[in-house]
Amino acid sequence: MATLPVYRWRLAPDGYATRRQLRARNLRPGGQDVAAQLERPRRRRGPLIAYLYRVDLAKPVRPMTPGRWAALAKANAARRICPACRRDAGYVIPTSLGMCVPCAYPDPHA
Repeated sequence: MATLPVYRWRLAPDGYATRRQLRARNLRPGGQDVAAQLERPRRRRGPLIAYLYRVDLAKPVRPMTPGRWAALAKANAARRICPACRRDAGYVIPTSLGMCVPCAYPDPHA
């Protein structure tokens, strides 16, 4: 079993990128295995680790199809519907409340 090369934070050679860095370039790992890792030392805890992928093996991000756009719009709309009153809240329902703000904190004077 081969071990991954480990680089210190900000000292990785050119040609490697994290998932976020690939995404910023409109790329994706494309099924390749992790090529290396970065370690950022921390006090009193283990190091932060970031996995690196080879940029030359990365593939372009797949474009959004009309079906994907429709599915995304439907999912976002479902996040706005209050399960208690079944109305569109006009914002994404906070998971901490589980319902819209008027249902979570009803006005006692109304």
